[in-house]
Amino acid sequence: MTVAIAQIANTYIVRHGTMRMLGEFAAENEAAYSRGSRVVIRTERGLELGDVLCVATEQAVAYLPEPTKGEIVRSMSAEDHQREEKIRADSKVQFETAGRLVAEHHLAMQLVDMEPIFGGERIVFYFLSEKRVDFRELVRAMAREFQARIELRQIGVRDEAKLLADYGDCGKPVCCNTHMTVMPPVSMRMAKIQKSTLDPTKISGRCGRLKCCLRFEQDVYDEFLKELPTVGTRILTAKGQGRVLAQEILARRVLVEFEDGRRLPVAVAEILTKL
Repeated sequence: MTVAIAQIANTYIVRHGTMRMLGEFAAENEAAYSRGSRVVIRTERGLELGDVLCVATEQAVAYLPEPTKGEIVRSMSAEDHQREEKIRADSKVQFETAGRLVAEHHLAMQLVDMEPIFGGERIVFYFLSEKRVDFRELVRAMAREFQARIELRQIGVRDEAKLLADYGDCGKPVCCNTHMTVMPPVSMRMAKIQKSTLDPTKISGRCGRLKCCLRFEQDVYDEFLKELPTVGTRILTAKGQGRVLAQEILARRVLVEFEDGRRLPVAVAEILTKL
């Protein structure tokens, strides 16, 4: 039992990469790291920088949809911070150069962001395109220009928001760039059930798609909906018989038109039976 606990205590959940990947990383030499520690890690892509989030307990790992794996090499040193700043400065020029190469090759693609791997093993470029692109010649040209291994990754508009968006309409940082690891499916039905405005400009996020926050509350709406009689259902209450005209889902009540013409809100607990 003691050995198992020690193994867990020296394995950490680390967030890394431009796409904010999450993985389970073992600390070399049984070193200990606190939450928020910036570290140098070794992944299948090479040496990267990461942020320690927590100890990798079985429960924490179970929440990771597609965890990466690797080792924590060390805490970031002063030299590592200096290298990070240099990479960030060089990236601006490299991104402009990459855009020029795309234009020269007349490719229907839009560069969104780039990610130089900290150890210099490769440079990853993220791009948007409405169709498949043959970028083999472009990759060779980039490799000659940057003297590095090049990886091009096609992404969708939601991934673009994850890379570039800052704040949402709520005034807080966009969810896809903070805590979300998987983009949830969102439908117009959710907006209708939650009685949100159906104006596309008001229920769309920075990516132009339906806001992910519509999905966050949907489970509660679905649970409450199961308790409510549907519109048109005839019910019996202590106040008499009537027909359901509308549902107030979060209030867990319905608007009922009684036989004498009264229209009153009725809580779920007050419904005796459905007729």
